[in-house]
Amino acid sequence: MATMPLEVENSTPRPQGHQEPQYDLVCVGFGPASLAIAIALHDRGINARVLYIEKQRSFIWHAGMLLPDARMQISFLKDMATLRDPTSNFTFINYLKCKNRLVAFTNLSTFLPLREEYNDYMSWCAAHFEDDVQYGHETTSVSAVNSDDGPVEIWQVTSKETETHRSKTVTARNVVIAIGGKPRIPIPITGVESLIVHSSSYSTAVPQILKHTDKSHSIAVVGGGQSSAEIFNDLQTRYPNSSVSLFTGASALKPSDDSPFVNEVFDPERVDEFYRLPPESRQQSTLSNKATNYGVVRPELLDRLYEAMYHQRLHEHDQSKWAFKIVPWREVVGFEKDDQKFRLRLKNTSSSSGDVSISDDSFDLAILGTGYERKGHETLLEPTRGLLAEEGFKVSRDYRVKYRTDVVKEGCGVWLQGCCEDTHGLGDTLLSMLAVRGGEMVDSIFGSQTQQRARL
Repeated sequence: MATMPLEVENSTPRPQGHQEPQYDLVCVGFGPASLAIAIALHDRGINARVLYIEKQRSFIWHAGMLLPDARMQISFLKDMATLRDPTSNFTFINYLKCKNRLVAFTNLSTFLPLREEYNDYMSWCAAHFEDDVQYGHETTSVSAVNSDDGPVEIWQVTSKETETHRSKTVTARNVVIAIGGKPRIPIPITGVESLIVHSSSYSTAVPQILKHTDKSHSIAVVGGGQSSAEIFNDLQTRYPNSSVSLFTGASALKPSDDSPFVNEVFDPERVDEFYRLPPESRQQSTLSNKATNYGVVRPELLDRLYEAMYHQRLHEHDQSKWAFKIVPWREVVGFEKDDQKFRLRLKNTSSSSGDVSISDDSFDLAILGTGYERKGHETLLEPTRGLLAEEGFKVSRDYRVKYRTDVVKEGCGVWLQGCCEDTHGLGDTLLSMLAVRGGEMVDSIFGSQTQQRARL
């Protein structure tokens, strides 16, 4: 892909008339979703002017959860390219071949690589597009460049350098918003902010707070999903002399359902079927398939945790004396400062009255496995709200934001990635869809060019 100048200094939109934009496409965020688009563009041989703007200083995927021995939850065949084009140079298998590990990997007899290795695979892919990525810049807004004599043809993307906070702008005919999720903290943490860590920054933040791994710390893990379970498991090794309690409002940690029939909900062709459903049917479908992804734990990890609990039971019958405890039926709803520590406000979810009590134990640190919010696109696109065809940033099947056709010119648009679960299904935020979806995005944005190449 051609590399263009990264930015021009500017702070306010100016009418551009028929001026040519700097880029054919600007992708806001350079995580897995935008990487899949970059790979699809490369594989299709489309010579477009593309810029990727990324807040991080380099490519890394879920840095806070790259835990030792943590494995992927999807097959390596659902990589950045295989399901779209198995002959692509960007398949996981080709990555292994280039790293001289293909034969050794086959000896593992697994479809689930280590998460650390998969991050290295995606970083390897991302390195091929380094000249087209503007790292260390956080996008702050996307606005329309008004034309004096017609509909919008150009978007202005404003960002700031994360170190200097200097504002910069670029212009593009098309924009993709793929910024991922923002850590969700549904519990008030006023007064104890320095003692609370979201799971997204676990492996980077916790060692800075609890510097001595051999000391006895008291740690609370909040949540009953995969992230919470992985952190609970990791803490037992990372801080072996500490006491760790996992709190969940459910009756027990529950297994994820990845059986083959249920797993078809993540098949790329299911998106069409889901999108055509009426809103109430979509909600029902999401609810009925929730056990595939939300508030559940991989069965093999559950087995490992239960074995650890059993080992404690072997030596101590009184569970209150265990160093590592799982506390069901207790939803953490708040924190109360207790000198240099804090206690938990716990809601009894087994009672219809929902009684709230204060924990007997005090804690040095709490780690929240409370998921993510995916509404950041609304803030970025707020300057374009007046162009919408209907209330809210609704998208069509091809993920294009529905702007009024009389005010936004055909061939000029904004697309959303990773925040369309309500309309495109449970797979929208997951890696499973990315290879095929990346190709769909390229077809939607550069349709005439992809059709032209298909005829060659």
